[in-house]
Amino acid sequence: MTDIRCARRGFLGLGAGLAASALAPSILAETSRHGAFNWTLHRPEEVGMSRAGLEAVRATVQKHIDSNEQTGVVTAIARRNKLVWYEAQGVRDVKTGAPMRKDDLFRMMSSTKPLTAVCVLMMMEAGRLSLDDKVSRFIPSFKDPKVAVPPAGWERAIADPALRAKVASEVKLVPADREITVKDLLTHTSGLSSFGSTLGPGPGSLVNTIKHVEGEALADYINRLGSSALDFQPGTLWRYSPLDGFETLLRVVEITSGQPADAFMRERLFQPLGMRDTYFNVPEAKQGRLLTLYERKDGAWRTAPPMFGVRPTKYFSGAGGLMSTAHDYMQFEAMLFNHGELNGRRLLRPSTVALMTRNQVGSLFADWIPPVTAGMGFGLGLGITLDPAVAKSGRSRGAFGWGGAYGTESWADPELELTAAFFVQQPVRGALTDFQEAIRKAIVA
Repeated sequence: MTDIRCARRGFLGLGAGLAASALAPSILAETSRHGAFNWTLHRPEEVGMSRAGLEAVRATVQKHIDSNEQTGVVTAIARRNKLVWYEAQGVRDVKTGAPMRKDDLFRMMSSTKPLTAVCVLMMMEAGRLSLDDKVSRFIPSFKDPKVAVPPAGWERAIADPALRAKVASEVKLVPADREITVKDLLTHTSGLSSFGSTLGPGPGSLVNTIKHVEGEALADYINRLGSSALDFQPGTLWRYSPLDGFETLLRVVEITSGQPADAFMRERLFQPLGMRDTYFNVPEAKQGRLLTLYERKDGAWRTAPPMFGVRPTKYFSGAGGLMSTAHDYMQFEAMLFNHGELNGRRLLRPSTVALMTRNQVGSLFADWIPPVTAGMGFGLGLGITLDPAVAKSGRSRGAFGWGGAYGTESWADPELELTAAFFVQQPVRGALTDFQEAIRKAIVA
């Protein structure tokens, strides 16, 4: 989610979300028979929800707009593959007061990651890779990695540039116990360009000097990235890799598919799913639908520069580069909810979706930042709700999803037979949880 309730939505994002263990057999059977999903709005009573409950959802969203925490929000809810809620609230332009539109384009940030994960799993199903493959099989520069072992108190150098050179000189580079694998990257257990437990950069940042070069493509950067020192021994910790882990994964997709990332996603993911408005580079004809970024400063809304800079770009970021709509991400979530199939088009096998939405890291994710990750697990590119009473997110056991730094979040909750999207461009602590809890209260049967 975006703040993990701030970090879950926002920072873990560059995003975050929640995810699932195994799917309930009764839901597997029902959704296998009734996997059709469209944008006809159904009466909530058809799917065991109350109209008054959905109006309470509206009020919950409006509360955070009226308090000047968020400018505008687009939300969608479907239960049992029937859409019961699709609304835009607030404004898209704070100067003119132009209302938010359902088809507005959002900067997805780490909401990009689950789509990259699905692309990797497509290549796995095609026999082009295995989750246990060493990354060096595809990108030789990742062979024989080193791990950065910093001196005690190294975290001070992150906040104090004057100490940086001194502390960096004391970092020891030791051989990794093993090379990093595709699964390590999918589960944020690789140690590649990760955040520490305090949400600051990992120790490798003190000695790594590899930077993006203006105008380069993904292949150029990732080839150089392979010489980076890791932040810990692979597989021993869960530490969020906001960019480089999933950038590397998308480069692996390019190599194994023989296609540029944007073409692969368009042909294998967006077109089959009817994701008509998802892009790395928004076409000129749709630029007017791309939302302006705002942040609250000194009691007023001010425009903010996008984290990923000015478009167009030929650098296709698998970690955070997509722009999209609530409509398109509901299509994606509906596909996962229906075990890899949507409206007669199969993208993944049910067994692959079950693997993706099952906790793969034991207690490593829950142990990362216990106040915000307790009760959680992590699958392949998705967060997982393991203990709803501890996670306190409003989701059920087995719910899965992820989000982005600017507040986009989409997820599926098999136990509640639900898919939903909550799209904003200002992550606000508690707003997503309030929305999720309001949905739960609207369910009456």
